[in-house]
Amino acid sequence: MTPSTLKSTIERQIPIREMVYLYLRDEILRGRIKPTSRIVEAEIAKQIGTSRTPVREAFHLLEKEGFLEAIQRVGYRVKSIDWDELVEICEIRVINETLAAQWAIDRIQDDEIQAMAQNLASAEAEIRGGNPRSFVQRDAEFHEILVRAGGSKRLFDFCELLRRHMLRYRIEGLVQEKAALRALGEHHRILKCIKTKDKNGVALALREHLEMVKSSIHDSAFKDTKNEEDETPT
Repeated sequence: MTPSTLKSTIERQIPIREMVYLYLRDEILRGRIKPTSRIVEAEIAKQIGTSRTPVREAFHLLEKEGFLEAIQRVGYRVKSIDWDELVEICEIRVINETLAAQWAIDRIQDDEIQAMAQNLASAEAEIRGGNPRSFVQRDAEFHEILVRAGGSKRLFDFCELLRRHMLRYRIEGLVQEKAALRALGEHHRILKCIKTKDKNGVALALREHLEMVKSSIHDSAFKDTKNEEDETPT
């Protein structure tokens, strides 16, 4: 979303605070606003073409969700990326997405299974067609369908927030064809467990998948970091 499209969206009477929040969150997740960058209320308001009040409200919401941190007498800056935080997020994702997947086994509809299968087919075609970078979006879509099929909006919202936080770490490891195909294979395994109603199997498949994602992030974003205690329990 660009400032100009944001302005046109505001003109369609969508709440300004929400649109400013979504715009800034998107800029952070896409890496256009870098970790530790200071963001200034007046500058953002001028860039977007709105008053400072909705920008201030958006800052507060982004702080509450963990994307920004308030600095006394300075304002706000984008939170830095931290390996220990990532390990924590990944472990929480394992627990919550496992719960969602096990609920999905009892509730999933045929059209949702078909959507997951179509997602996998599209992802493979794109990867083998020379566009492994598209897998980051396909991965997001797959997990979204899976968690939504669990039937709990509260759990869905929480899982989506955790997944967005992981995107801050720029999963460059997944844009390589080999890594993307490996992750795709893990998605196939997850879907097979859903189809066969294997709750223990889907728990193991999700853990191993997210451990692989964590490892890819470590290799791309924390190459020089020594982490002797970076393994989560299995």
